Amino acid sequence: MSRIAYASVLASAFACTLSGAALATEGGGGAYANGAESFMTGALPPPGFYALSYNQYYTAGEFKNDAPPFADFDLTVAATIFRAVYVTDVSILGGTWAMHAFLPFAKVDVDMGPASDSASGLGDIIIDPFIVGWHFGEFHLITGLDIYLPTGAYDKNDLANVGRNYTTFTPVLAATWLNAEGYEASFKLMYDINTENTATDYTSGDELHADFILAKHWGPLAVGLGGYAYKQVTGDSGAGAVLGDFKGQAVGLGPQLSYGAGNLQVTAKYQSEFAVENKPEGDKFWLNLTLAF
Repeated sequence: MSRIAYASVLASAFACTLSGAALATEGGGGAYANGAESFMTGALPPPGFYALSYNQYYTAGEFKNDAPPFADFDLTVAATIFRAVYVTDVSILGGTWAMHAFLPFAKVDVDMGPASDSASGLGDIIIDPFIVGWHFGEFHLITGLDIYLPTGAYDKNDLANVGRNYTTFTPVLAATWLNAEGYEASFKLMYDINTENTATDYTSGDELHADFILAKHWGPLAVGLGGYAYKQVTGDSGAGAVLGDFKGQAVGLGPQLSYGAGNLQVTAKYQSEFAVENKPEGDKFWLNLTLAF
């Protein structure tokens, strides 16, 4: 298939993933910004209101797949995701009930051989009104069901979009172990179930992915090594899935640093991708802020 044909089929994405594009799932990547979470991701904080800002810059200059390479491939994503978390004082099955919502904003520039495009604006809003978190001494656990709503702008004829034009349901399981010496191991496991894009008759396959970190805490300072792993586990389907059974995968890994002062937590991260299939291979930089009220 020609590069122009590939660009036409990929016309649904890049921006909406906030984590890079892919030749797997429609238009690329997944709804979640892989690598967003790290320190203490499985430990629900005390009751109260929390505001978070995830700020990412992603750049890729190579597309990993078995098809002929794209000439002068280049992808840049700059994204800010605002998240509001409310932790109640209500107990459910021995855990604590919480809820959250995300507002993602992204700017994407992509060049694929003879085709190029850019897009910016509000992406697909994420909600979860029923999160439950438990604390068992050194161990902490969170479950939830994130719902990605098709609120972002979308045009099937564009190469870059900030919306995906379909709903995604994502069961979430997150866990943290933190001992008295300050050693931490955390992960957030997610499984995406995608509905049909009615504009293209395309249903993206299921996706399994996780954020993870190993870290050491010294009071307000924490240093760790972490990242993410992503794997599409079922093929795409529908009349629009003309490229066949492509499945994407990627692993990102790098150093992470966090520091807390008062009610503010600042986290900086770098993640370099490898073991990539049917996706761009690039680098991510994060600067995340958490404010407790």
